[in-house]
Amino acid sequence: MILDYFKLAFKNLRARKLRSWLTMLGIFIGIAAVVSLISLGQGLQDYIAEEFEQLGSDKIIIQPKTLGPPGSATSESLILTSKDLDIVKDVRGVKWAVGFLVKQGQATFRDELGIGFASGSSYKDEKFLNELDFFKIIEGRQLKKGDKFKVVVGYNHAYDDIWEKPVKIGNTIQIENQDFKVIGIVEKIGNPIDDAILHIPKETLRELLDVKDEESQILVRTEKGFNPEEVADSIERKLRRSRGEKEDQETFNVQTSSELLNSFQTIFAVVQGILVGIAAISLLVGGVGIMNTMYTAVLERTKEIGIMKAIGAKNSDVLLLFLLESGILGLVGGIIGVFIGIGLSKTVEIIAAQALGSPLIQASFPISLLIGALAFSFITGSLSGVFPAIQASKLKPVDALRHE
Repeated sequence: MILDYFKLAFKNLRARKLRSWLTMLGIFIGIAAVVSLISLGQGLQDYIAEEFEQLGSDKIIIQPKTLGPPGSATSESLILTSKDLDIVKDVRGVKWAVGFLVKQGQATFRDELGIGFASGSSYKDEKFLNELDFFKIIEGRQLKKGDKFKVVVGYNHAYDDIWEKPVKIGNTIQIENQDFKVIGIVEKIGNPIDDAILHIPKETLRELLDVKDEESQILVRTEKGFNPEEVADSIERKLRRSRGEKEDQETFNVQTSSELLNSFQTIFAVVQGILVGIAAISLLVGGVGIMNTMYTAVLERTKEIGIMKAIGAKNSDVLLLFLLESGILGLVGGIIGVFIGIGLSKTVEIIAAQALGSPLIQASFPISLLIGALAFSFITGSLSGVFPAIQASKLKPVDALRHE
């Protein structure tokens, strides 16, 4: 019985092909926008979650309260120092703590001039850096004691288009007019900034840029058996006491990798909600279009409805038929929209991969997204057809048969 309703609904829609396609336009534009935006947002979340997995749940990051990248703090009240680093190292539950100095500087390679970030770490931290999954040397070696004018370059210096000719082990790069010999290349991280950093000894970087006692960022690894959140609280208390700062007025942030991931996910959820809300306007327009089409169909098929009722069709039968027609309009529009959305997001992914040289922007299509989009489009279509369907079901057979 229900199959007959579907067949009849499809037949009626096929009889009005142009109107049906125009009606579905708003639906598949809205669904395409929703699918593409959510898939790209989900892909970005998945990528960042993978990066945090590599970082590890036992890591704590300490940095100044500034909106810019590490090293952008200029106020002395914000800057972290080696004294802060020593305090962090003495906190119970800290296995090791490494201080990084990150500064923007001028670099030259084969007479090409570039502006980028240089990162400095101590040779004493070599064994700790080797434990980090995102700081693996794929060619050459890590910095060690005595490497005053040696540099380990980010992946993009050797395998991307930062320079006209790729950097190789043994080449010379000038940083702030000082020659540095390339001794290592870091594995691709995926972040364009990290993959373009030049790693040199921290004391050398201080001399080049006349930087005083400063740490742009402190990375901590906790001992096994210690809760990273509890260790982070201890670090915050001791740093607050040392720097003479009150609670909730700290000039620094202490965050575990789990807290950072949760912060990113919260931000993404809000942004995605706003974007999907904007895209939903197209669905609203599509719903109004379906409602308009179904009202027109009721007027055009008044006599047909009268005949159906005269041969025994109930009000519920007419109601169901019109609801199915409007639902099918929404569903077919949703199917087309899903395919368009997949195409759009994959196109963005390909373009972004070529432009950025990293998988930072990628599309993800969980089955729940696809099924949800189709269900939403069908429900939108069905709800849009409720009032026209009710109007059709309430027509009296005699009045409908006399309608011209």
